[in-house]
Amino acid sequence: MRRALLPAWTGLLAAVLALGVTAPVEAAHLKQRGLGAWEVVGSSRITVTGHGYGHGHGMSQYGAEGAARQGVTYRQIAEFYYPGTEWGTGGGRVTVQLTGDTTPADLVVRSRPGLTLRDTAVPGRNALPDNGATSWRVVTGANGRSTVSYLTDRWRTWATLTGRGEFAAGGAPITLVTPSGERAYRGRLRTAITTAGTRVTVNNLGLEGYLRGVVPLEIPASWSVEAVRAQAVAARTYASYERAHPRSSAYQLCDTSSCQVYGGYGAEHPAANRAIAATRKQILTSGGEAAFTQFGSSSGGWTSAGSVSYLAAREDPYDGWAGNPVHEWKLRLDDTAVERGWPAIGDLTAIAVTARDGNGEWGGRVRSITLTGSSGHAVVSGDTFRSVLGLRSTWLTFSVAPR
Repeated sequence: MRRALLPAWTGLLAAVLALGVTAPVEAAHLKQRGLGAWEVVGSSRITVTGHGYGHGHGMSQYGAEGAARQGVTYRQIAEFYYPGTEWGTGGGRVTVQLTGDTTPADLVVRSRPGLTLRDTAVPGRNALPDNGATSWRVVTGANGRSTVSYLTDRWRTWATLTGRGEFAAGGAPITLVTPSGERAYRGRLRTAITTAGTRVTVNNLGLEGYLRGVVPLEIPASWSVEAVRAQAVAARTYASYERAHPRSSAYQLCDTSSCQVYGGYGAEHPAANRAIAATRKQILTSGGEAAFTQFGSSSGGWTSAGSVSYLAAREDPYDGWAGNPVHEWKLRLDDTAVERGWPAIGDLTAIAVTARDGNGEWGGRVRSITLTGSSGHAVVSGDTFRSVLGLRSTWLTFSVAPR
């Protein structure tokens, strides 16, 4: 790599970086503000040191466990991480997109006792016959109508529906067949069409049953009882909020970390089920509605401000217990990793943090970074920088050494 002159930036960073000259007084002021610049000369190794894992909004899951180990109750944990919310109740049903079923036209389930089928355009349900079938299938046509068939030695047509098909088994789990394997779900499984015309598989089930497939995937069920109960409240509240702000006309929630991770019946754990039962219907509210209870793995010692008042930035005394491996972390990258992420800058010559949120060590989470190279520079948000490089959080700083 060749070294290039840095651009003539304005303000304090220009004094620090111009032509690679260090200005001790200005650099000290930058350090106090949590800002700074790191020159990258030749082939270099960049060490990223950070705190926490995730966006930092709302409840830290490691923090909940740390609090529980100090004798803090689940209600106190919830009130700490969502200050200003009130307690309320939530129930009813939710609809969840099952992203693993990527087949473009059909919904396939395994036969089981008590399996029924509903035509969404017609009242009532039909019990499916015990005819030796191993599987049942609903194929949805371009006109929105569906054909039902069953598998013995081959697929055989059983009925044509006016609307779309929905399988149920009286609350017992139903096994869904997908390209990536089989997975069982409580409630009802149906095919639906989004406004974009895409067929999706949707699980319609009660909120408490849904939580059974969420809580043990979001927090270890073997953790302290109060921490798992706090997760149950946060997850129930989050689902209630998403139900009021649905992701699509075809469903309210997804089953990935973009919403909450949901694994269905096979993900359930007795300890998590007990925590869900112990907190039954309990949610947090704001303004009489379910709160937006975001949560993440680790705050690193400070939560970050979110989009609503109760997602406040505050020091977190619970996150740093000895069992939290991501309270502090390090990652070493070659400078070429940054160059691959932003190829337009050419050879990387400098990294400069230009804005932070002001909370915690180094001035807190990075809001803006300028990357300078032989061919130009790029101004990127902390979130984008984290996403492109696969970093655990935006609360970070750097050191640079030759490779």
